Amino acid sequence: MESQEPKVVTGGSTLMPLNYSSNRVMLKTILEGREEDGEIGFVGHKVVIGGWVKSSKEVKKESQPSPPPQPAAADAIPSSPGPKDVSCVEIIQSRIPFFRTIIRVLGGSASSPAVREKLESLIPKPPPSSTFFLQINDGSCVSNLQVVIDSAVTPVPAGQILPTGTCILAQGVLEKPSAQGKQTTIELKVEKILHVGTVEQDKYPLSRKRLPLDSLRDYSHIRPRTTTVASVTRIRSALDFATHTFFQKHGFLHVQVPIITTTDSEGFSERFQVTTLLGKPSKKEETIGVTDADAVSLETVKAAIKEKSSLVEQLKRSDSNREALVAALQDLRKTNELAKQLEAREKSKPKTAVKPDVVNFNEDLFGRQTYLTVSGRLHLESYACALGHVYSFGPRFRADKTVCPKHVAEMWTVEVEMAFSELEDAMNCAEDSFKFLCRWVLDNCSEDMKFVSKRIDRNLTHRLEYLITSSYEKISYREAVEILRKVTDKAFETQLQWGVPLTAEHLSYLADEHYKRPIIIRDYPKAVKPFYVRLNDDGITVAAFEMVIPKIGTVIKGSQNEERIDMLNTRIKEFDLSKDDYEWYMDLRRHGTVKHSGFSLEFDLIVLLATGLTDVRDAIPFPRSHGKANN
Repeated sequence: MESQEPKVVTGGSTLMPLNYSSNRVMLKTILEGREEDGEIGFVGHKVVIGGWVKSSKEVKKESQPSPPPQPAAADAIPSSPGPKDVSCVEIIQSRIPFFRTIIRVLGGSASSPAVREKLESLIPKPPPSSTFFLQINDGSCVSNLQVVIDSAVTPVPAGQILPTGTCILAQGVLEKPSAQGKQTTIELKVEKILHVGTVEQDKYPLSRKRLPLDSLRDYSHIRPRTTTVASVTRIRSALDFATHTFFQKHGFLHVQVPIITTTDSEGFSERFQVTTLLGKPSKKEETIGVTDADAVSLETVKAAIKEKSSLVEQLKRSDSNREALVAALQDLRKTNELAKQLEAREKSKPKTAVKPDVVNFNEDLFGRQTYLTVSGRLHLESYACALGHVYSFGPRFRADKTVCPKHVAEMWTVEVEMAFSELEDAMNCAEDSFKFLCRWVLDNCSEDMKFVSKRIDRNLTHRLEYLITSSYEKISYREAVEILRKVTDKAFETQLQWGVPLTAEHLSYLADEHYKRPIIIRDYPKAVKPFYVRLNDDGITVAAFEMVIPKIGTVIKGSQNEERIDMLNTRIKEFDLSKDDYEWYMDLRRHGTVKHSGFSLEFDLIVLLATGLTDVRDAIPFPRSHGKANN
């Protein structure tokens, strides 16, 4: 009975001829595929797989003795080789009778030990045979596929195919595991190696034992090959898809907002300036040898002194946050020293010297000062006031040198704006979207969630289920302050007073210890929220909220925005912002104004929550933080 030819699979379960080596099957399709008639669905199928070696071992085969030569007549003539390919050993063996004839003619005996030994020495021995067992992963799932390769089919030596990180593309037949694969449900018996990407073992970072996550940050281009980072990336991708799914399902339109902007969306942010003028001194500057310090104008420094002095006075009036006050005083002192140095330099210059030009941004690419955006909500309002409900999803930038496990310089943010809505609408939408993301990752990332729960946080699944089913406590900023003031069994580093921002320590106490569940804090003092947030009737608080999650902190910030043009104009003056820069924003109030609200969701913190990680730099593919931008 003839053996049945193996079926060929490409691109999944569709049966079709295999014509190209690129028609590989993802390992997730094989390892998480369906079962048919109680057997693994792909057993007996021929497939092409590709991936990277996670681990390997070599099993030596016992060498088999060569079969004894067949007796032949003395005058036998070696037959001509047939059309099929034969090895050198087979050719020599076929000519042994001919060698015997020559020996007999010369007077020797082919049966004598000495002659037989000489004769056998002419026949080369086959090289020792081995079987390679490789654990291969292609990044599509947590599980590895065992790949069995006979050394006879490898185009490279064992030392090049066995190391961790080696990339292979191979064709073979899926079979039930051999004795060496008892821990697997299916394995690939390789018939042909199509590609081998070798590894320089002495330089490959993952050749060593398991590296901690903080060490892997130095190899952000290689770390996706680790099982942990691969799982985090798949979970991140699922959350990305879930974000779009939620808003598209509820009638929101996706709008791309600019990354380069001329406005400060909050009014008090540390921003990255975008310019093409650096390293291009003017002719006047070249004539007097301007230094880096000279590039800072005295007028700019004096303006900074005024701003920093105002901040110090504000902190003194609050009579709290001593640490922030000390830092502000030091910053002010350094700025005053810089001003003195610039004044002294101006006085010491010869009268004939030409004063260096202040940076002329009219010569810049955009003809004015521009920055990387801190938030896209202002631009998003333009489309909300025309299309109703809109959202955006992209990177946001803050030039903050503070080293914090929950924030880096570049973070991805989901921003939402809804026309004809108020603060309660924004809070409800924020809560619903957050719960949707938590549910999605549990329903659609089961294998990865099992892995990160085992490797990172065993309580992860239970915590997410609790966040989905629990009710969220809603309190005002004033209530939060009153609760924190009554705490006697815990000493906060920063003593809280009404009118200053709640610190991460304060928020952690409220969510983790006092309420022990998510909380939404609303109605903040107007001084701690952006200029565009709607002023409440009391005149001292604004319609803003923050959603605080235990162990993570604030993941969503939102507000109802000011639709009254007179109020908005007053707030712009209070923040000492340039009115000209916000004329376009004021136009939205002049022409068809409407009540509207929205929020910003810190996407990277959602990934942190869903994976159990504690540092956002491990949840972002290529993190950008103070002093770190390697690639």
